[in-house]
Amino acid sequence: MITKRIIPCLDVKDGRVVKGVNFAGLSDVSSPVALAKYYSDCGADELVFYDITASAEGRALFTDILAEAASQIFIPLTVGGGVRTVADFDRVLKCGADKVSVNSGAIADPSLIGAAAKKYGDQCVVLSCDIKRVDGAFHVFAKGGREDTGMEAISWIKRGVAMGAGEVVVNSIDTDGVKGGFDLPMLEAVCEAVDVPVVASGGAGSAEDFVKLFEAIPAVSAGLAASIFHFGEVEIVKLKELLRKNNINVRL
Repeated sequence: MITKRIIPCLDVKDGRVVKGVNFAGLSDVSSPVALAKYYSDCGADELVFYDITASAEGRALFTDILAEAASQIFIPLTVGGGVRTVADFDRVLKCGADKVSVNSGAIADPSLIGAAAKKYGDQCVVLSCDIKRVDGAFHVFAKGGREDTGMEAISWIKRGVAMGAGEVVVNSIDTDGVKGGFDLPMLEAVCEAVDVPVVASGGAGSAEDFVKLFEAIPAVSAGLAASIFHFGEVEIVKLKELLRKNNINVRL
């Protein structure tokens, strides 16, 4: 039985974590390095860092933070944001990331997926998709969910996996931030289409939402969330105990 993964996500801007955080015992709650270590120590299975600063100065700062965070944690780290070239992959992996997430960069140049997979292996390439329903169809959105590409999401994901993406993160714009649960119909459609690990993102509002996710769609590999972890609404240790009680296999 494959172990399900719980993954906190940190959005980093100008060297700080955005989406406010509230933790007792952490002196600097918006330090990505301190938060990464906190999650690593508290039972997270992996971490995702998104660099949401576009400037060159921000890029250099983020690289420094990434290297420091990677040295402090002992769980896999996926990094995304502004990855447009194989050289970007190289920079991020050399800082200590285990996997690199591509989104808008792959939409602009789909050959990036194959080129990176060929150089670093499929396991390093994560296709992250921001998806929203438009007239009943799943559309891929670019630029942080602001721009409708007009591409049908399931066919884009199948294409990305065929080119070499070893994992898919499905971000549902429809459920993101609503805290009403994960987008089960969307996730089911993706899991039926591909045979690589699928990570669910967008909509988690409680520990029970993770139970519902893994029970409803056993093919989903992992659940990702940000604010419910950052604000201490859900503690990872307690979440995993609840999952275990419901016969869902997790690493305690």
